[in-house]
Formats: sequence, C-alpha cells, structure tokens
Amino acid sequence: MNGLRQGSFRIFHLAGINVYLHWSWFIIALVEINARQRTYSSPIWNVLEYLSLFAIVTTHEFGHALACRQVGGTANQIVLWPFGGVAYVDPPPRPAAMLWSIAAGPLVNVALIPVLYGLYSAGGSLVTPDLRQFLYAIQAINAGLLAFNMLPIYPLDGGKILWSLLWFVIGRARSLLVAVILGFVGIAGFIGLALWWQSPWLGALAVLGLLNCWSGLQHARGLLRMAKLPRRLEYSCPTCKASPPIGNYWKCPQCGTAFDTFETHAACPNCAARYSLTYCIDCGRFNPIDGWASPVFAQPIG
Repeated sequence: MNGLRQGSFRIFHLAGINVYLHWSWFIIALVEINARQRTYSSPIWNVLEYLSLFAIVTTHEFGHALACRQVGGTANQIVLWPFGGVAYVDPPPRPAAMLWSIAAGPLVNVALIPVLYGLYSAGGSLVTPDLRQFLYAIQAINAGLLAFNMLPIYPLDGGKILWSLLWFVIGRARSLLVAVILGFVGIAGFIGLALWWQSPWLGALAVLGLLNCWSGLQHARGLLRMAKLPRRLEYSCPTCKASPPIGNYWKCPQCGTAFDTFETHAACPNCAARYSLTYCIDCGRFNPIDGWASPVFAQPIG
C-alpha cells in the first residue's frame, strides 16, 4: 500500500490529515462516468454520483484516522485511488486500539444509512427523476461499500476486525496468521468470481488483496519469531508494555555498530554516542530509556 503514495498529489488538509489523490483516479473516473451515461438525462449527474462515491470513501477513511488518533496512534495521511481509499493508520499495538481504529471506518457508513435514506424519503415526488435516481444510487453505493468492506477477508476491514478480535484470545502474531490464511481463501474466491464474470476490476482487486495477504503473512512470521526471543523482564516499553529482547538489535546511526541498548543504557559501546530515546522493537515507538523500567523491578526492597 505504501506505493500508492507515489504518483499522488495533495488535494486538501483537514484536522492535521493530508488527503492525496492518485493520478490514475482520473482515468478510471472517465471510464466509469462514460459507462453510465444512460442512467441520467445529463452527464453532470454521473459526475456528481462518482464524486459522491469518493466523498463517502473519504469520510470512511477519516473515521479510521480520527479513531486511531483517539487511542493514541498516528494517522496523518489518506490516499484516494480508483479502487477506494487508504488511511495510513498506526494505532498502539493493543487489540482494543486496533479494533476501534478499524471498526470506526465501517461505522461511518452505518451512520450514513439513515441520513441518506432520510434524504431519499423526504424528497418523494417533489424532486426530479434525476435527483431521485441520484439519491437512490448514493444509498446503494454506501450500503454496497459497507457490505463488501465487512467481508471477513484480510485486508478488508472485516478481515482486520477479525484479526483484532482474535488478538484478544490467541495473541497478536497468531491472530494475524489466522486472518491472513482466511484472507488467502477469500482472495481465491475473488479470483474465481473475476474469471467467471470476466471482470477486470474484481481481478485487479483480487491481485491487490493477494499482495496485501502476502505482506501480512510475512509480518505474522516476523511477529512469531519476535515472540520466541528471550526478553529482559526488568524493562517494559511505556507504550506497548512489551519487554525488550536480549541481543544486539539496535544500531548506532553514527558508527553503525549493532549493540544492546539496555546493556549499555542507551550508549554506543564503540563511539560512546548516547541517545535520549530508545526504539521499541515490538511497537516502533520511541521513549526515554529511563521510562522503560518495569514497576515490578523498580520497587525498593524492604
């Protein structure tokens, strides 16, 4: 997904979040708008419908980003592209934080259902046929996006919600592994449907999902390897509470020496450079090393 940022340009900035649009969006927009010209009496309605689709997508992604910030995570970029949008969220590595960051996106679509239905119902016979068709289409788009996105197939939101729920029970690494394996099964189904329906769009989505599942599998394997490492139980990360592994897993930016920062108390043994912040291998956050002392080991004796 990080490659989506390339070839994109910023269209606006809101609440500390930069929203980017990929250049390929215009090509697909032109194709889709032309394909639906007979739906309305004027192509302007087709343009409005397509723009409304991405307004819903953007709102959905803001739901992810704002929820992630609410639980103490980082979220400052959204990229819109022909197949939807991607909010770059980095919640704290806790199942509840991940669950809320992911679930908030679909909840935006749920909240839009009564609003859009109310607009459609309030118009009744007072609106023009084009406007009535437009309001009906927006309802269907929002409901369709919600239903598709909630499929329990990684990397869709439904698959990530499943990962978060399993995380409470079997841990971060194993839950991700289960979600990814189920994702591969779901993607195989998408590929079959794409071939059956001869749909290039569904085929492209399946390929993208396959790449994300492969990336998730590598991530899960890495987490499983990390879980087996011996740990320094006298320390714990102030952010994720994980104890750091024992070994030379930190690298001095000045001389390139690999060392165990907890053995040298954040000082490079080669060039003596001292660092005010220590990187957590598990969650990627930086904290002062003095904040890593575990309360269990920090209590005075007697």
